[in-house]
Amino acid sequence: MEVVAQSTKTIFVLAGQSNMSGRGGVIKDSQNNQKLWDRVVPLECQPHPNILRLSAKLKWEPAIEQIHADIDTKKACGVGPGMSFANSVRERITGVVGLVPCAVGGTAIKEWARGEELYENMVKRAKESVKDGGEIKGLLWFQGESDTSTQIEADAYQGNMEKLIENVRKDLGLPSLPIIQVAIASGLDDKNMEKVREAQLSINLPNVVCVDAKGLDLKKDHLHLTTESQVKLGNMLADAYLKHFSAS
Repeated sequence: MEVVAQSTKTIFVLAGQSNMSGRGGVIKDSQNNQKLWDRVVPLECQPHPNILRLSAKLKWEPAIEQIHADIDTKKACGVGPGMSFANSVRERITGVVGLVPCAVGGTAIKEWARGEELYENMVKRAKESVKDGGEIKGLLWFQGESDTSTQIEADAYQGNMEKLIENVRKDLGLPSLPIIQVAIASGLDDKNMEKVREAQLSINLPNVVCVDAKGLDLKKDHLHLTTESQVKLGNMLADAYLKHFSAS
Protein backbone atom coordinates (compact mmCIF):
# COMPACT_ATOMS: atom_id res chain seq x y z
CA MET A 1 0.00 0.00 0.00
CA GLU A 2 2.93 2.38 0.55
CA VAL A 3 3.83 2.21 -3.14
CA VAL A 4 0.23 2.92 -4.09
CA ALA A 5 -0.09 5.78 -1.62
CA GLN A 6 2.83 7.60 -3.25
CA SER A 7 1.54 7.07 -6.76
CA THR A 8 -0.37 9.65 -8.74
CA LYS A 9 -4.00 9.35 -7.71
CA THR A 10 -6.84 10.69 -9.82
CA ILE A 11 -9.70 10.88 -7.34
CA PHE A 12 -13.45 10.88 -7.91
CA VAL A 13 -16.17 11.43 -5.31
CA LEU A 14 -19.30 9.30 -5.82
CA ALA A 15 -22.41 10.75 -4.20
CA GLY A 16 -26.19 10.67 -4.35
CA GLN A 17 -28.63 7.90 -3.50
CA SER A 18 -29.19 4.21 -4.20
CA ASN A 19 -28.59 4.17 -7.93
CA MET A 20 -25.12 5.57 -7.26
CA SER A 21 -24.33 3.25 -4.36
CA GLY A 22 -25.73 0.43 -6.50
CA ARG A 23 -28.59 -2.03 -6.34
CA GLY A 24 -27.54 -4.02 -9.40
CA GLY A 25 -27.86 -7.73 -8.65
CA VAL A 26 -29.65 -7.19 -5.34
CA ILE A 27 -32.32 -9.88 -5.07
CA LYS A 28 -34.87 -10.93 -2.48
CA ASP A 29 -34.00 -13.97 -0.40
CA SER A 30 -37.45 -15.39 0.22
CA GLN A 31 -36.22 -17.83 2.88
CA ASN A 32 -34.91 -15.08 5.14
CA ASN A 33 -37.18 -12.32 3.82
CA GLN A 34 -34.27 -10.01 3.15
CA LYS A 35 -32.40 -8.60 0.18
CA LEU A 36 -29.01 -9.93 -0.79
CA TRP A 37 -26.51 -9.24 -3.55
CA ASP A 38 -26.18 -12.07 -6.08
CA ARG A 39 -22.37 -11.53 -6.12
CA VAL A 40 -22.21 -11.46 -9.91
CA VAL A 41 -19.38 -9.12 -10.94
CA PRO A 42 -19.35 -8.22 -14.65
CA LEU A 43 -16.03 -8.17 -16.47
CA GLU A 44 -16.17 -4.36 -16.66
CA CYS A 45 -16.40 -4.19 -12.84
CA GLN A 46 -13.54 -6.51 -11.96
CA PRO A 47 -10.94 -5.23 -9.52
CA HIS A 48 -7.64 -3.87 -10.77
CA PRO A 49 -4.42 -2.98 -8.89
CA ASN A 50 -4.78 0.63 -10.04
CA ILE A 51 -8.29 1.13 -8.64
CA LEU A 52 -8.64 1.99 -4.95
CA ARG A 53 -11.50 3.07 -2.72
CA LEU A 54 -11.52 5.14 0.46
CA SER A 55 -13.12 3.01 3.15
CA ALA A 56 -15.54 4.23 5.80
CA LYS A 57 -12.51 4.28 8.13
CA LEU A 58 -10.75 6.68 5.73
CA LYS A 59 -8.17 4.16 4.55
CA TRP A 60 -7.26 3.48 0.94
CA GLU A 61 -7.81 -0.13 -0.05
CA PRO A 62 -8.30 -2.16 -3.23
CA ALA A 63 -11.71 -1.39 -4.73
CA ILE A 64 -14.01 -4.39 -5.16
CA GLU A 65 -17.75 -4.64 -5.48
CA GLN A 66 -19.71 -3.63 -3.45
CA ILE A 67 -17.80 -0.38 -3.14
CA HIS A 68 -20.49 1.34 -1.04
CA ALA A 69 -21.12 -1.55 1.38
CA ASP A 70 -19.62 0.21 4.42
CA ILE A 71 -21.13 3.61 3.50
CA ASP A 72 -24.73 2.82 2.52
CA THR A 73 -25.18 0.40 5.39
CA LYS A 74 -28.95 0.27 5.94
CA LYS A 75 -29.74 -1.54 2.68
CA ALA A 76 -28.08 -4.29 0.65
CA CYS A 77 -25.67 -2.80 -1.89
CA GLY A 78 -24.84 -4.35 -5.22
CA VAL A 79 -23.27 -3.15 -8.45
CA GLY A 80 -23.23 0.58 -9.09
CA PRO A 81 -21.55 2.63 -11.82
CA GLY A 82 -18.30 3.22 -9.94
CA MET A 83 -16.22 0.22 -10.94
CA SER A 84 -17.08 0.26 -14.64
CA PHE A 85 -16.37 4.00 -14.61
CA ALA A 86 -12.99 3.46 -12.95
CA ASN A 87 -11.99 0.64 -15.30
CA SER A 88 -12.85 2.79 -18.32
CA VAL A 89 -10.96 5.82 -17.02
CA ARG A 90 -7.84 3.98 -15.79
CA GLU A 91 -6.98 2.91 -19.32
CA ARG A 92 -6.62 6.56 -20.32
CA ILE A 93 -4.75 8.06 -17.37
CA THR A 94 -1.45 7.58 -15.57
CA GLY A 95 -1.37 6.20 -12.06
CA VAL A 96 -4.19 5.18 -9.78
CA VAL A 97 -7.93 5.86 -9.86
CA GLY A 98 -9.20 6.59 -6.36
CA LEU A 99 -12.92 6.29 -5.64
CA VAL A 100 -14.49 8.04 -2.65
CA PRO A 101 -17.93 6.46 -2.12
CA CYS A 102 -20.40 8.70 -0.28
CA ALA A 103 -23.86 7.79 -1.65
CA VAL A 104 -26.70 6.72 0.64
CA GLY A 105 -29.98 5.24 -0.58
CA GLY A 106 -33.32 6.97 -0.14
CA THR A 107 -31.87 10.44 0.45
CA ALA A 108 -33.42 13.69 -0.79
CA ILE A 109 -31.31 16.61 -1.94
CA LYS A 110 -32.21 18.62 1.20
CA GLU A 111 -30.25 15.99 3.15
CA TRP A 112 -27.18 16.96 1.10
CA ALA A 113 -27.36 20.64 2.08
CA ARG A 114 -24.36 22.23 3.76
CA GLY A 115 -24.51 21.50 7.49
CA GLU A 116 -26.34 18.20 7.04
CA GLU A 117 -24.58 14.96 7.98
CA LEU A 118 -24.39 13.54 4.46
CA TYR A 119 -22.90 16.71 2.99
CA GLU A 120 -20.39 17.20 5.79
CA ASN A 121 -19.31 13.56 5.61
CA MET A 122 -18.80 13.84 1.86
CA VAL A 123 -16.62 16.93 2.29
CA LYS A 124 -14.68 15.29 5.12
CA ARG A 125 -14.03 12.17 3.07
CA ALA A 126 -13.05 14.20 0.01
CA LYS A 127 -10.54 16.25 2.01
CA GLU A 128 -9.11 13.10 3.61
CA SER A 129 -8.66 11.48 0.21
CA VAL A 130 -5.92 13.90 -0.86
CA LYS A 131 -3.91 13.94 2.36
CA ASP A 132 -1.31 11.50 1.04
CA GLY A 133 -1.29 12.90 -2.48
CA GLY A 134 -3.50 12.89 -5.50
CA GLU A 135 -6.06 15.30 -6.88
CA ILE A 136 -9.85 15.32 -6.87
CA LYS A 137 -10.83 15.39 -10.53
CA GLY A 138 -14.58 15.11 -10.32
CA LEU A 139 -17.82 14.60 -8.43
CA LEU A 140 -20.13 11.98 -9.90
CA TRP A 141 -23.70 12.68 -8.74
CA PHE A 142 -26.75 10.43 -9.20
CA GLN A 143 -29.68 11.51 -7.06
CA GLY A 144 -33.17 12.93 -7.37
CA GLU A 145 -35.57 10.01 -7.25
CA SER A 146 -36.53 10.88 -3.67
CA ASP A 147 -37.31 14.43 -4.75
CA THR A 148 -40.09 13.22 -7.05
CA SER A 149 -42.43 12.51 -4.13
CA THR A 150 -43.94 16.03 -4.11
CA GLN A 151 -44.24 18.88 -6.58
CA ILE A 152 -42.69 21.27 -4.07
CA GLU A 153 -39.51 19.20 -3.85
CA ALA A 154 -39.37 18.72 -7.61
CA ASP A 155 -39.81 22.45 -8.26
CA ALA A 156 -37.02 23.27 -5.80
CA TYR A 157 -34.55 20.74 -7.22
CA GLN A 158 -32.60 22.93 -9.61
CA GLY A 159 -31.95 25.64 -7.05
CA ASN A 160 -30.92 23.08 -4.44
CA MET A 161 -28.56 21.33 -6.87
CA GLU A 162 -26.95 24.56 -8.00
CA LYS A 163 -26.40 25.52 -4.35
CA LEU A 164 -24.84 22.13 -3.63
CA ILE A 165 -22.42 22.61 -6.52
CA GLU A 166 -21.51 26.09 -5.28
CA ASN A 167 -20.99 24.88 -1.72
CA VAL A 168 -18.93 21.78 -2.47
CA ARG A 169 -16.60 23.71 -4.76
CA LYS A 170 -16.10 26.39 -2.12
CA ASP A 171 -15.65 23.96 0.77
CA LEU A 172 -13.09 21.86 -1.14
CA GLY A 173 -11.29 24.92 -2.48
CA LEU A 174 -11.88 23.69 -6.03
CA PRO A 175 -13.84 26.43 -7.84
CA SER A 176 -13.71 24.58 -11.16
CA LEU A 177 -14.36 21.06 -9.83
CA PRO A 178 -15.91 19.00 -12.63
CA ILE A 179 -19.41 17.77 -11.79
CA ILE A 180 -20.95 14.95 -13.81
CA GLN A 181 -24.56 14.44 -12.80
CA VAL A 182 -26.97 11.79 -13.99
CA ALA A 183 -30.48 12.66 -15.10
CA ILE A 184 -32.74 10.19 -13.31
CA ALA A 185 -34.52 7.36 -15.10
CA SER A 186 -37.14 6.63 -12.45
CA GLY A 187 -39.12 8.23 -9.67
CA LEU A 188 -42.09 8.06 -7.34
CA ASP A 189 -44.36 10.18 -9.55
CA ASP A 190 -44.05 10.50 -13.33
CA LYS A 191 -44.93 14.19 -13.52
CA ASN A 192 -42.52 15.13 -10.76
CA MET A 193 -39.85 12.88 -12.25
CA GLU A 194 -39.99 14.90 -15.45
CA LYS A 195 -39.66 18.12 -13.43
CA VAL A 196 -36.52 16.81 -11.72
CA ARG A 197 -35.12 15.56 -15.02
CA GLU A 198 -35.78 18.94 -16.62
CA ALA A 199 -33.97 20.63 -13.75
CA GLN A 200 -30.97 18.31 -14.07
CA LEU A 201 -30.74 18.73 -17.82
CA SER A 202 -31.18 22.53 -17.56
CA ILE A 203 -28.33 23.31 -15.17
CA ASN A 204 -25.95 25.56 -17.07
CA LEU A 205 -22.87 26.12 -14.95
CA PRO A 206 -19.19 25.94 -15.90
CA ASN A 207 -17.70 22.44 -15.74
CA VAL A 208 -21.06 20.78 -15.10
CA VAL A 209 -22.27 18.13 -17.54
CA CYS A 210 -25.18 15.72 -17.43
CA VAL A 211 -25.53 12.17 -18.73
CA ASP A 212 -29.03 10.81 -19.19
CA ALA A 213 -29.99 7.48 -17.65
CA LYS A 214 -33.38 7.45 -19.37
CA GLY A 215 -33.72 4.34 -21.49
CA LEU A 216 -31.44 2.18 -19.35
CA ASP A 217 -33.16 -0.98 -18.13
CA LEU A 218 -34.68 -0.93 -14.66
CA LYS A 219 -35.22 -3.79 -12.26
CA LYS A 220 -38.72 -5.09 -11.54
CA ASP A 221 -39.10 -2.44 -8.82
CA HIS A 222 -39.10 0.21 -11.60
CA LEU A 223 -36.70 2.33 -9.54
CA HIS A 224 -33.24 0.78 -9.65
CA LEU A 225 -30.91 0.12 -12.56
CA THR A 226 -30.01 -3.46 -13.40
CA THR A 227 -26.41 -4.63 -13.22
CA GLU A 228 -26.10 -4.35 -16.98
CA SER A 229 -27.48 -0.81 -16.90
CA GLN A 230 -25.02 0.17 -14.18
CA VAL A 231 -22.14 -1.06 -16.35
CA LYS A 232 -23.45 1.05 -19.24
CA LEU A 233 -23.89 4.07 -16.97
CA GLY A 234 -20.33 3.76 -15.68
CA ASN A 235 -19.08 3.79 -19.25
CA MET A 236 -21.28 6.81 -20.04
CA LEU A 237 -19.84 8.69 -17.05
CA ALA A 238 -16.30 7.77 -18.12
CA ASP A 239 -16.97 8.95 -21.67
CA ALA A 240 -18.29 12.26 -20.33
CA TYR A 241 -15.24 12.74 -18.09
CA LEU A 242 -12.76 11.86 -20.83
CA LYS A 243 -14.52 14.08 -23.37
CA HIS A 244 -14.96 17.16 -21.22
CA PHE A 245 -12.41 17.06 -18.42
CA SER A 246 -9.51 14.64 -18.90
CA ALA A 247 -7.12 17.41 -19.89
CA SER A 248 -8.02 19.50 -16.83
